[in-house]
Amino acid sequence: MRSTANTTTGEAAAGPGTGAGIALILTSLICWTTIPLFLRHFRELIDPWSANGWRYGFSALMWLPVLLLATRRGTVPRQMWKAAIVPSLFNTGAQVCFGIAPYYVEPGLMTFSLRLQIIFVTVGAALMFPSERAIIRKPGFIAGIAMVALGTLLTIWLRPGGLGAGTALGVWLSIGAGLLYAGYALSVRSSMHGMNPLLAFSTVSQYTAALMLLLMFIFARDIRTGAHDLGWSVVYLSGGQLAMLLTSAIIGIGIGHTAYFKSIQALGLAVAAGVVQLQPITVSMLAPFLFPKDEHLSAGQWATGLIAVAGAATMLVTQHLAAKQRRVAPIDEFDELPVDPDVALVAQSNETVSQPEPAARS
Repeated sequence: MRSTANTTTGEAAAGPGTGAGIALILTSLICWTTIPLFLRHFRELIDPWSANGWRYGFSALMWLPVLLLATRRGTVPRQMWKAAIVPSLFNTGAQVCFGIAPYYVEPGLMTFSLRLQIIFVTVGAALMFPSERAIIRKPGFIAGIAMVALGTLLTIWLRPGGLGAGTALGVWLSIGAGLLYAGYALSVRSSMHGMNPLLAFSTVSQYTAALMLLLMFIFARDIRTGAHDLGWSVVYLSGGQLAMLLTSAIIGIGIGHTAYFKSIQALGLAVAAGVVQLQPITVSMLAPFLFPKDEHLSAGQWATGLIAVAGAATMLVTQHLAAKQRRVAPIDEFDELPVDPDVALVAQSNETVSQPEPAARS
């Protein structure tokens, strides 16, 4: 299987152009903006275990043909299923937190709280990968971390009316999702580096879906009666609502992730990852129109939230410039992206493009 870190000039030229790359990254941003809003909508209709189980079950069916075709062609590495176990466990835990959080906190504050993920990834990368430590000592990178931490914490603290018990739980779940997604990203990089990203995506999706369905069977309840229902409360949804639930899986777990992969080919990692940092802003802009009765970000929260987003962008730009100055290409994010589309940030390595490829090739 080919490592994308070793993509040749000719292969890179065959990727999408700048115009297509811009369209793709905006598509990804739009797709990922909708996910917290979809989940917020469904909290009035079904419990989070059912929402997660049905969404991931459907996504697994979508991506199963990719694995079946690759298996038929003999291009699935023998170690892929084993390598995907740990990332899938992190992904499942993260998605549980991510799926439950909108039931307790408004989408805007939820997505701003998730910005702490980049700090968790940075700390983990520094501990696990020596090549990361030089960039983490850069003043610009340290300033970016401080901006993310301060901006996020102030955004939470400035919530109008303070944090009640329910909202505090939602914030902690959002932060927990960020922590687990960071573990997910790091484990993908550690155990699945060099594997075809779509196959890795498909493999982790199968494991995650199986675990989500198991959790749904154990914990799902009918929100109208509180009775244990194995996730079958979806039968009470209208045809339109059920279509919306499945569409959210297509948009978030299918289109958004694929568009992000492709946009990196055209725009590079720093630009693509920088654009998706706008997700908390786009979510917070749309939420008041869709859910006018919810609490929404105050002017002070907008100011501090923008500081957090600017800090994340500062970290990415510092990392990108440092790599260029050393004339060392960061590993293509195809090898490192979390396979879950709801989250877009991962640590990147400063290894050279001349590193050996894995023995198996696609």
